[in-house]
Amino acid sequence: MKKSKNILNMRNVSRFVLFLAIVLVIIAGVVLLRGNNDGTETVDEHKSVVTVASGDTLSSLLLNQGFTNADVLKIAGVLKSDADITSLRADNDKIEFVRPDSDSPVSKIVIIPSPWRRIELTCGDSGQWNCENIEIERDTRAVYRTGEILDGDSFYLAGSRAGIPDGILAEVYDLLAFEMDFERDVRAGQHFSVLYEENFSNGKKVDNGRVLAVQFAALRGNVQMYRFRKSDGKTGYYDENGNGAIKSLKRTPINNAKITSSFSRSRKHPVLGYTRAHKGVDFRASTGTPIPAAGAGRVVARGYNSGHGNYVKIRHNSSFETLYAHMSRFAKGVVVGTNVKQGQTIGYVGSTGLSTGPHLHYEIIKDGKHVNPMTVKLPAISNLGRADKEKFLEYKRVLDAGIEQLAKHPDWFIQM
Repeated sequence: MKKSKNILNMRNVSRFVLFLAIVLVIIAGVVLLRGNNDGTETVDEHKSVVTVASGDTLSSLLLNQGFTNADVLKIAGVLKSDADITSLRADNDKIEFVRPDSDSPVSKIVIIPSPWRRIELTCGDSGQWNCENIEIERDTRAVYRTGEILDGDSFYLAGSRAGIPDGILAEVYDLLAFEMDFERDVRAGQHFSVLYEENFSNGKKVDNGRVLAVQFAALRGNVQMYRFRKSDGKTGYYDENGNGAIKSLKRTPINNAKITSSFSRSRKHPVLGYTRAHKGVDFRASTGTPIPAAGAGRVVARGYNSGHGNYVKIRHNSSFETLYAHMSRFAKGVVVGTNVKQGQTIGYVGSTGLSTGPHLHYEIIKDGKHVNPMTVKLPAISNLGRADKEKFLEYKRVLDAGIEQLAKHPDWFIQM
């Protein structure tokens, strides 16, 4: 302990006096503020929030807030050029109008088009509206879920029981559909796992992110897929060896559709009554179900014939074509010569032509010959180059180590 004469030296006395002076100034300020509180309190900004309803337009909402038609044109122009917002979504978007007080004109407009983006429009002294795009920071966590196919299960039922959100399940189904036949490859006792992202803000979950890894113990062998960003910035899914996991065509165009008739060189036709080749696979689906293109390509035929009814044929490259038959109707804008993307709706399920009920008849033609969509070897879109492959294998090693820990501790997560 210091001696008293050393504690009460001139330097310490000076510091004490300075500290006391600061305290007195703070106390005086508080008293002054209280003394000025004679009924003239500071008025907070006046805010009103409007939820966009069906039939609402930006123009009608702004006019209701006292803006002129000239103001509306200026604000709409700023939103289009600086925020890429040209329309509002009913029952989804909200607009906040801010005024200095309840009787003043609007000085700020706030639009939140997504949980992670905030648009603020402020009016300057000259009447010019300025736009600021604010990105909301995400707290992203990778979580791991495992499931097992039980007797009588579908993949969706088993996935839901494992706690995997519907949107993630749909994405996983799309990924696995490139490699698996969900009608024949799914059996009781099989295990699967998914590593995916959950996005949080202020400690509350807002939405789900991307699927990072998938594993399914299918009959044909263990299917593994990992999401990886290449050196050129493009992302894709790759198998455990770094080969492209996404194929150029999907085996099952319609998700979760049951196969009612398989590819066969000799099948008794249900309408004609005699045996002939069934050159595709039939998927049961209700009338009007959208039919997505199994791969990107160009429509080379669209029409009607007595066997296929309404049908569309797509050429994907020099080797592969696909055909979709018995449509109730074609998708708008899909004509011969149309370039379509993978997953784009090209028509709708029906029962036209030689058909006993609504279903999709799906064919794959390779080098001019019909092949079994469920067994044909499909080419990958792209594999990794040497440098990227080395990085992928190292990334996979680290990710697998994390998955191993999450498997032991299901309540843990990886902070991204």
